[in-house]
Amino acid sequence: MNKQAKANLLMFVVTMFWGLSYTFMVMGAETMSTFNIVAQRCLLAFFVAGAIFYPRMKKANTQMLKYSFIQGMFLLQLFAFSIIGLETTTAANAGFILSLTVVIVPILSSFIEKQLPSRAVGFALVCTMIGIIVLTAQGSFTFRPGDLYMALAAVGYSIYLVLNGRFTNKVETIAYGVYQLGFAGVGALILCLIFETPQLPQTTNAWIAILGLGLVCSAFCFIAQAVVQQHTSPTHTGLIFSAEPLFAALFAMLFLGESLTTQVMIGGSFILFGNLIAQMEQFHVMRYFTKKTPTKLSH
Repeated sequence: MNKQAKANLLMFVVTMFWGLSYTFMVMGAETMSTFNIVAQRCLLAFFVAGAIFYPRMKKANTQMLKYSFIQGMFLLQLFAFSIIGLETTTAANAGFILSLTVVIVPILSSFIEKQLPSRAVGFALVCTMIGIIVLTAQGSFTFRPGDLYMALAAVGYSIYLVLNGRFTNKVETIAYGVYQLGFAGVGALILCLIFETPQLPQTTNAWIAILGLGLVCSAFCFIAQAVVQQHTSPTHTGLIFSAEPLFAALFAMLFLGESLTTQVMIGGSFILFGNLIAQMEQFHVMRYFTKKTPTKLSH
């Protein structure tokens, strides 16, 4: 197995754990408040990843810390809105709605670059919007608050990803990512002190949720992604990430007792198909740019 195949396999594992994070968030929210969960998740991941990458952490400068703070606030919004959303929607719905980032990111990039989205992105947008309507609309065509919170989380995460593309070219990427977790954790802790009562997990499920979110879904996944992206292409990464909502739905059925309804299957299929269309477009672009002009051999 070559390096890219191993990298893709590891990215698949990372995607699986991110799908599992929805189940962990539901488990934690049974007995813990929102900012409590986010603070403990992010600070645990920050200290673990920071200890592993300590030599790189010492190289932080003002620019890196500024960018990390901005991104940390978007991560705080993502994690908090996801937990709030999961209070009134299913883990399966949450996974599919958050996967809208695959389509929103190229749309935001088009606005920044002052270009119309490509046909593939336009088609993907139509598919995902149909999927959202099927997935979230109730009999009276009203949407659950949780679905709206997950949509807001998807928009915030899309902005995060767009900014990430600009910031990572200017800083040391691993330390920059670890500091994001630290800022998100401190921000959540401050909000917890203001609006909630800080407390450690009190039940077995709560401990499993915090340790799973902090060690597995944040620290491990962050470290693994940093290693993987050196050996595989963005296109392969995006396609593998498209499987995250499927894992979210699978783990929700296994551990939370959620049922795979016809509504989830149809709506999720539209969203997943839209994500794949948005990603598959890049294969053509990559082939175009990697086409080589024949050159004469020198002797």
